[in-house]
Amino acid sequence: MPEGDTVFRTARRLDEALAGGTVTRFDLRVPRFATADLTGQTVHGAAPRGKHLLLRIGESTLHSHLRMDGAWFVYRPGERWRHPAFKVRAIVGTAEREAVGVDIAEIELVPTRDEDDLVGYLGPDPLSADWNPAEAARRISADARSIHVALLDQRNVAGFGNEYAAELLFLRGILPTTPASEVDAAALLDLGTRTIRANRDRRNRTFTGVDRPGQATWVYGRAGRPCRRCGTLIRRGEQGADPTRERITFWCPVCQR
Repeated sequence: MPEGDTVFRTARRLDEALAGGTVTRFDLRVPRFATADLTGQTVHGAAPRGKHLLLRIGESTLHSHLRMDGAWFVYRPGERWRHPAFKVRAIVGTAEREAVGVDIAEIELVPTRDEDDLVGYLGPDPLSADWNPAEAARRISADARSIHVALLDQRNVAGFGNEYAAELLFLRGILPTTPASEVDAAALLDLGTRTIRANRDRRNRTFTGVDRPGQATWVYGRAGRPCRRCGTLIRRGEQGADPTRERITFWCPVCQR
């Protein structure tokens, strides 16, 4: 699932592949930007912002949000793609490499000076150089909703998704329904920062320290299975800011009180 660490690695891979090159192929397969053409422009680099990816080309920024299934792949020009062409939403190529965006849910092309119109609402990002943990903790503590919902709200802190919320709350022993105002937000975010920064450099995300299939999480995706700590069956429910944004929650009724 693409969360802040996945987007960070993707941006780093695109930056290494494209930065400094001149665009030789530019193809956005979405109606609104189908005629856009940045060939001949210089790729300045790629940068993550929470779950958002910003690819800066010339005086423009190609913004993408991976959502649940999106991904960027890097190929050599002419190399055969490992996915169906009908899933491709964006192609940015240089003489050396070609970046192919597959199943991308959101694509925008804006002047770089207007980037803030797309990502300016985001809260502090634990993977950014200007991470402000005090401000993130203040926003979480001021949220009147449950901690699970507050942690997922990208206006409070950018980059944590449903998997991180479930795992961090388990590790801190906090029920997902606990009001955010009753949680030690600073301690929760300190753990979250250390965890996501460790995972950004791993090929496979892990919360248990084990990256073998089926062993990387404590509670996420483990409903009905024994808690790795106490043996109690993991439970699941649903929470969200509103009915259209509900997410599945996972917790241990003994370890999280």
